[in-house]
Amino acid sequence: MIGRIGKVAILGSGVMGSGIAAHLANIGIPTLLLDIVPRDLTEEEKQRGLTLQDMQVRNRLAQTSIQKLLKQKPAPLTEKGHIDLIEAGNMEDDMKRLSEVDWIIEVVVENLEIKKKVFAQVDEYRKQGSIVSSNTSGISIEAMAEGRSEDFRKHFLGTHFFNPPRYLKLLEVIRTKETSEEVFTFMKQFGEDVLGKGVVEAKDTPNFIANRIGTYGLLVTVAEMVKGGYSVGEVDSVTGPALGRPKSATFRTLDVVGLDTFLHVAKNVYDQVDGVEKTVFDPPQFMRDMAEKGWLGSKSGQGFFLKKKGANGSEILELDYNTMEYVQSKKLKAASVQASKQAKGKSEKLKALVYAKDRAGELVWNILKPVLLYSAEKATEIADDILSIDQAMKWGFGWELGPFETWDAIGVAKSVEKMEAEGEQVPLWVKEMLEKGHKSFYEGRNCFYNAGEYAQAAENPKVIHIKTLKENNNVIKKNSGASLIDIGDGVACLEFTSPNNSIGLDVMQMINYSIDEVAKNYKGLVINNQGKNFCVGANLMMILMEAQDDNFFEIDLVVRQFQQSMAKIRYSARPVVTAPFGMTLGGGTEICLPSARIQASSETYMGLVEVGVGLIPGGGGNKELYLRLLEGLPEGAQIDLQAIANRTFETIAMAKVSTSAHEAAKLGFIRPQDEISMNGDHLLHDAKDHVLHLSNQGYQPPQRKKIPVVGESGYATMLLGAKTMQFGGMISDHDLKIAQKLAFTIAGGRVPKGTLVDEQYLLDIEREAFLSLVGEPKTQMRMQHMLTKGKPLRN
Repeated sequence: MIGRIGKVAILGSGVMGSGIAAHLANIGIPTLLLDIVPRDLTEEEKQRGLTLQDMQVRNRLAQTSIQKLLKQKPAPLTEKGHIDLIEAGNMEDDMKRLSEVDWIIEVVVENLEIKKKVFAQVDEYRKQGSIVSSNTSGISIEAMAEGRSEDFRKHFLGTHFFNPPRYLKLLEVIRTKETSEEVFTFMKQFGEDVLGKGVVEAKDTPNFIANRIGTYGLLVTVAEMVKGGYSVGEVDSVTGPALGRPKSATFRTLDVVGLDTFLHVAKNVYDQVDGVEKTVFDPPQFMRDMAEKGWLGSKSGQGFFLKKKGANGSEILELDYNTMEYVQSKKLKAASVQASKQAKGKSEKLKALVYAKDRAGELVWNILKPVLLYSAEKATEIADDILSIDQAMKWGFGWELGPFETWDAIGVAKSVEKMEAEGEQVPLWVKEMLEKGHKSFYEGRNCFYNAGEYAQAAENPKVIHIKTLKENNNVIKKNSGASLIDIGDGVACLEFTSPNNSIGLDVMQMINYSIDEVAKNYKGLVINNQGKNFCVGANLMMILMEAQDDNFFEIDLVVRQFQQSMAKIRYSARPVVTAPFGMTLGGGTEICLPSARIQASSETYMGLVEVGVGLIPGGGGNKELYLRLLEGLPEGAQIDLQAIANRTFETIAMAKVSTSAHEAAKLGFIRPQDEISMNGDHLLHDAKDHVLHLSNQGYQPPQRKKIPVVGESGYATMLLGAKTMQFGGMISDHDLKIAQKLAFTIAGGRVPKGTLVDEQYLLDIEREAFLSLVGEPKTQMRMQHMLTKGKPLRN
């Protein structure tokens, strides 16, 4: 019987090993990170008089990798303090400690014989029943387990993480013939529920699923680029978002991954296949030349692109693969590119490119066609079904649509007709599907074509789809900005549907309606949506237009309504749980702060950022953050009001935004009683559970109470730091004006320190400050700049 995984050991502390250790630490799992013992001393170690026998030398590789986690970007750790959960060791002195752990992950060099030697040692020291896995990117899992004990073989499997482990969702799990069904099922569930991954079962074939398809597609793209005489920049300009792929497209992605890593992955397949397939996995000579020159990408400072400082500042140059020199980067310009941008919907955007007869259309078709055919040809060899392939490409490579979803989007019948007209051999099962009258690989969500018929994929019950609930007539009420939806078990969900989920009058109206409706007929409310971001704040365009028309009465009314809506959330008779994710800025954070609880996605970026557009929070955010910090003090601790006011002022004045939910807790946005979901797909389910738990515990709303403030003396203290920065030239006169308004609001106005004031008093000061700032010409310039340029203006 497999229990919980309480501690993990990772063998190999390179970028991947240390990245997995960081991901485990983010979850709260202690990890022992081991690497080989160095054979030589560094100059620094020699100067310090250390020897090869000193433990700090013997553990150097792992310890150095751990320290690098603090400097890497994007950050592997969701909060720097998590590094304390990772312990450094070495693979000579500490192998006996494998008996302490429940899961051992091998991440050593991609060499079968070396891996087998490591596993022989693991077999000697591990405890019976502990799980052992390899993070190999493509070496046979079956071959690694040869010669090991029966218990080892039953508990052994492949767990292929994608780099960086914190951010890339895919986890490929690969079983051997002897892997226990119980172990395999446990690891799939653990991967999804605890690690927060999208888990895909892959077959034990070269490079498994995602790297097999992804590497093939990339090499096909390179070959077509050379054949058609396209440049690196031209290819990237149409193989990114235009194709539903990440902005890094083809060659920027290669620069991030590292050319050496890519060539190794390609060789892994090259060595194990034959025929035409083998020729595809043989990279062109210029890529080998780049590797020999050390032009590996971001880690070496140059690759397919080179950032260079010129007379007009930094510029990005692209590699001319014919001359091996860097030249001005250029984009592919064609009518189809513009048509694709103007088209609505993923399908129409793709069709505008794929079927175009211009240079861009030909490139896209010639790189997409072989990927679709290859995916269909290898479908049963590398995976159990096409859904696994599509999920692997979306979760591992960031594709918006997997290959079979892409095929559906461009039209299967039309594209197959075009392929056959060009002499391509379409896999028989695809033709049979069309002959049966089936026009697509998918019928509805996760209902896919498999072995001659459509099958419904099993889905984790923790995944709740708002779209499906709406299609099933679960909408209680909706308007142009939001919908209230019954999500079952007596819980409702308020979903924002406005552009960028911004907050306008329509959203406020739905907040007020939802609180009243839930109080009468439901156990509680979740505020969540399944868009790109939770909420980017108030409708800035609406506020600016009213300000430019001098309609301050209307702005006052809107801000007052926003404050009242936030008060309704705070004092709701039923528990309100906000479930933020992604960008949760300004008003988005203000919606979260008064809620009974927050159930945040691990990747939540929270901040009261209004000063960036020349304002201060207007929906009660100043008061709510101050209250959270005040209420978050340990029981019995001496209250230092000035310290709390200073911290509130600093967080808002500097527009601090968390880089994760864990960091949001450090900033005071998230409290100890709030919770964090590692798997974003489970966020709505977890928030719903949180509502039910509060309801079952007999939830009572907070009582209105007086708030102690720092008053006039505290205002002066807060302002002192801002004035010092102004004298030093670090902030402008307008920045100081904003700081004055913010400090006055947090301080509670011109009252003695320690005065008890009510919430409405603080809200009135906040609203007055907001209105005075919105009338400032420099604030309006900042708002205009943010709306047009998407970044703050310093004036």
